Parts: sequence; C-alpha cells; structure tokens
Amino acid sequence: MTTTAAGTPGTTAPPTTDRPTTADRERRRISARVRILLWLLLVMAVALASVAATTRSILLRDTDQRINGLLAQEAGEFANFEEQGFDPETGRPFTDPGRLLRVFLERQYADLDEELIGLVGRPGTVPTQIIQQREIPVSLPLHKDADARRRIFGSSEATGTLHRPQGEIRWAKVTVARYGGEPEAAFVVAFHPGREKARADEVFRVLLAISGVALLMTTGIAWVVAGRILKPVRLVRTTAAQLTEQDLTRRIPVHGHDDVAALAETFNAMLDRLERAFATQRRFVDDAGHELRTPITIVRGHLELMGDDPAEREETVRLVTDELDRMSRIVEDLLLLAKAERPDFVSPEPVQLAELTADVYVKARTLGERDWQLAEVADRETLLDPQRITQAMVQLAQNAVQHTVPGQTIRIGSRADGPRVELYVADSGPGVQPQDAEVIFERFRRGTARRGVRGSGAGLGLSIVKAIAEGHGGRVGLHDTEGGGATFVLTLY
Repeated sequence: MTTTAAGTPGTTAPPTTDRPTTADRERRRISARVRILLWLLLVMAVALASVAATTRSILLRDTDQRINGLLAQEAGEFANFEEQGFDPETGRPFTDPGRLLRVFLERQYADLDEELIGLVGRPGTVPTQIIQQREIPVSLPLHKDADARRRIFGSSEATGTLHRPQGEIRWAKVTVARYGGEPEAAFVVAFHPGREKARADEVFRVLLAISGVALLMTTGIAWVVAGRILKPVRLVRTTAAQLTEQDLTRRIPVHGHDDVAALAETFNAMLDRLERAFATQRRFVDDAGHELRTPITIVRGHLELMGDDPAEREETVRLVTDELDRMSRIVEDLLLLAKAERPDFVSPEPVQLAELTADVYVKARTLGERDWQLAEVADRETLLDPQRITQAMVQLAQNAVQHTVPGQTIRIGSRADGPRVELYVADSGPGVQPQDAEVIFERFRRGTARRGVRGSGAGLGLSIVKAIAEGHGGRVGLHDTEGGGATFVLTLY
C-alpha cells in the first residue's frame, strides 16, 4: 500500500526536481564584462609579478657579481702585496706573516659591509686575528664570531659562503706562505650581503606595491572601457528581450567601425528582415481578410436566398462560382506578393532580350483585339528571370487592354542604355490621373479615378509588377505616352 508523506494511504507525492529556473541561471551567470575584467587582471597580475620577480633576480645577480668581483679584487691585491711588498721599517721583504698582514690592512679602505681580517694560527684552532678598527653595520661581524673564523681558517677552499643565523657571509681567503717555523697565516676578505639583498627585496616590495596600485587603476579603467565596448552587446541583449511581434521598431545605435559596431549593424539588419517578414505576414492577413470578406458575404447571401427555381439556382451557382474564382485569384496574388519577400523570388539567368521581347509580344496579342505593335527590340544578352519578367509584362499588357477599346494601339518594346535595360508597354488610352499615379502600385489601390471602365481585378496586378521589378533590383515607372495614354516601364540594372 502506498502512503503519502503524512502517512495517510493514498497516492504518492509528486516527485520534486531541483532544475534551475531561468532566474537562477541569470543569477549564476557571470557577465562578459566581469569575465573580461577578471582575465585582464589575471594576465596583468601575472605579468607584473613576473616583472617584479625578474627585477629582483637581476638585482640579486648583479649583487652577486659585484661581491665576487670585490672579493677577487681584494684577494688579488693582497697576493700582489705578499709577493712584491717590502717592510717599510727594514726595506726588505716581509719575513713575519703578522707584520705582513698588519701593514697591508693599515693601507686598505674597506667598504661599509666588507671586513678585511688577518688570521694567524693553526688549522682547527681559533686563530689570532688582525683587524681594522671600525664599525661593521651587522649584528655579528666576523671579527666577533670565533666559530666562523675557525671554520673559514680551517677550510681548504679559497672562497665560500658561510650561512649563519645572524646573517650570511661571503668570503675569500689567501693563505700566507710559511716563513721558517712561523705559524700559518691567512688574509680573509669577508662581505656581508644582507643589506644588498635587503635593498633588492625592498625594490621588489616597491614594485609589488606599484603593481597593486596599477592593478587597481587598471581595474577601474578596464571596467569603464569594457562597459563602453560591450554597451552595444548589452543593447543587443536588452533589445532582443524587449522585442515582440507587435513592436519590431527598436534599433541599436551604431558608433565606430569595430567588430562590436559590425555586430550591432548585423543585428539591426536582422531586425529589418524580421520587421519586413512580420509586416508582410500582417499585410497578407489584413489584405486577405479585407478582400475576401466581400466575396464570402456575397456567396453566403446568395446561398441563403437561393430558392427551388432551377433558373434561379443556376444563376446563383454561376454567381457563386464567379466569386470563388475571384477569391482564388486574390489568394494566388497575395501568396505571390508574400513570396516576393523571399530571396528565391527571382532566379536570374542569361537571357536574349530580343527573344524575350518578341515572346511577350506574341503572348500579349491574345489578350484583346487591339492594334498591337512591336515598337523596338534591344539586341543584347542580360541577366534576369525570364518567367517573372514575362509575368510582369503580360500584366502590364492586360492592364493596357482593360483601359483601351478595340482598335487602339498598344506598343511593346525594349531598349538598352549601358548597364540599364528597359522593357515597356505603352497604350493610347485615357492616361493616368496625377493623383492616381502615386497609389496605383500599392496593394488594393486603384486610385480615385480609373482611366476607363472599372475592371474586376482586386488591385494587385501593378503591385505584383512592382515586386518583380524590385526583386531584380530595379523599379517600375510611369509616364505619359506621346499623343495620349500611359507608358509603364520596367527598369532593370
């Protein structure tokens, strides 16, 4: 038996899920601005720390080189003095190591962190020292550290480093040759590198402090700059969130010529396409609803009033069939205009303009008993969609037939002027009123005064012609025919 959470028999409690909501994801999401700032700070921190560490390493290396050079110099000077020096009291070479060391030390001036010491004694014992009387700025100088002197004096090496809790000592030693039975002696030059290394560490700390200030300044500047750079991206996000099918008019301001500006331009172009697509859809629905309402009302009214009289029924069927045919034509024209927004509306191909013009002339002659004339023909090859152009030209010819009477002249022709190609249909009818010329290419607009007898069309024919012309990157124009009438011109480039 299944029980609920409270222990009551019944259905099981619905399983709960911990799926994150959109709001949770928004809260956890790190903005691009913060990510850019974090990466920039990480790179700068690594770079500045590397610079500071490299600077410290270079300073310590220079310190080591200077100390090594100083030790070698002092040792070399003593070795030369031992070999070539004379006792100033006797004028003879030194015979006493202690006298040699004392005279040499009296003539030397040591650096602040340097000690020059003479040691006399035997290895393994604490040697007697001969020193210069001056202060050394360290906690435990060598002349006060008997154990350090013993270790250096007893070492078999000429140079070395002595590590002590009180500080490191870098030293060099020159052993004095024995003179008869005299005790062994050595000249020792010792250097305390603590202060030199402390200066390098101080420079390192200063560089770190400067780097920290630089990082803080960079953080502020990068935050502002990243915000300005990413502002169009935020606008894209905000605009996309605010877009609805009813409001597609918002656009992103474009400034500059960088990648972000290109992104804004691309997004604006996408919005333009969406707006046109939705506008086309709404216009199709509105137009279809507007134009199909009347024939549907007529069909319904006739069917509701249709009686049993066979003649009446036949007449009703004829009227209903006629209205249904008109509805079918309207729907087909609206679908064609809707398709005009698609990139595959036209399929251009190389076409001989003379052959196309002649074909249009032959097809148009069957539209009505008029004085059809093939006025002129352009003999050249051009790139266009022959089926769409034929459709547009036949529509213009049909329009000319509707506004002329039998016997009147209709001329069809084509001409070329450089890269421009023109195909035209000229009639000798009553022409077009100026106020009508502005609206006759719009959907379901026939103008305030038609040129002749009002036709049965829905006012979509010239809209289709305009769509075909614009699909080819051209336009359709209208001007008066010489001697009276109207001339419609398809201009293609």
